[in-house]
Amino acid sequence: MTVEIIAEHRIFGGRQLRFQHRSEALSCTMQGAVYLPPQAEQGPVPLLYWLSGLTCTEENFIQKAGAQRYAAEHGLAIVCPDTSPRGEGVPDDPEGAWDFGLGAGFYVNATQAPWQQHYQMYDYVTAELPALVAANFPVQAERCAVSGHSMGGHGALMVALRNPGRFASVSAFSPIVAPSQCPWGVKALGHYLGSDRATWQQYDTCELIRAGAQAIPMLVDQGAADTFLESQLKTPLLQQACAESGFQATIRLQPDYDHSYYFVSSFIGGHIAFHAAALANA
Repeated sequence: MTVEIIAEHRIFGGRQLRFQHRSEALSCTMQGAVYLPPQAEQGPVPLLYWLSGLTCTEENFIQKAGAQRYAAEHGLAIVCPDTSPRGEGVPDDPEGAWDFGLGAGFYVNATQAPWQQHYQMYDYVTAELPALVAANFPVQAERCAVSGHSMGGHGALMVALRNPGRFASVSAFSPIVAPSQCPWGVKALGHYLGSDRATWQQYDTCELIRAGAQAIPMLVDQGAADTFLESQLKTPLLQQACAESGFQATIRLQPDYDHSYYFVSSFIGGHIAFHAAALANA
């Protein structure tokens, strides 16, 4: 289980790498990115997984978020996978829409044709990718946290809740908190999982919390000026689910911020500090 390094840049004393590998889970060649802080030159470091949103690749976060500066300060590696399988033979939305198919894997394991052969993103980010990272980079694989943006915020929250004890903490920017109840999620889950909505609940953050998910340090930032807030992201549903279930989470509405990486970059330093504190006690 090896990777090929396809790009390397020095930044804030560390190394920003991009890699590619053959994925058995997704039946295609995948690309990803890992930032290794300067501390990694002395020994393995804890790590943060970052899951990106619709239309993104592994490059959006590493180029736009400005996270490397804070990761270097705290001695954290950051691992960024792509958002879907890609390549010849991987199906895409037949209508060419940007919110489904390529770049929109939604971090689920598809069960429906023609998606099930390649769209196994849940298995990829929870099993294959961590094993690959542990085998190829100087990280403390058991000391990890997870974060993400939009569709990736959904992925981060859902993955953390479904794997109690796996992650020291979870955070999200502008997450899709109830994919069973928004157009993006209904479209994706309906195609990937089929029409039985009961099968969707395992990938729905609000439903997982209502079902008694184990507590984990959780931080969510949502821009109040986000044009997707009411129709797609539905942050009040997360607040309601947490209140009704007694689930402790810090959920902040940030005035005047939108859905973009301008928003992410404004608060990424605080999120990395949040994870660093949790990982220090892990």
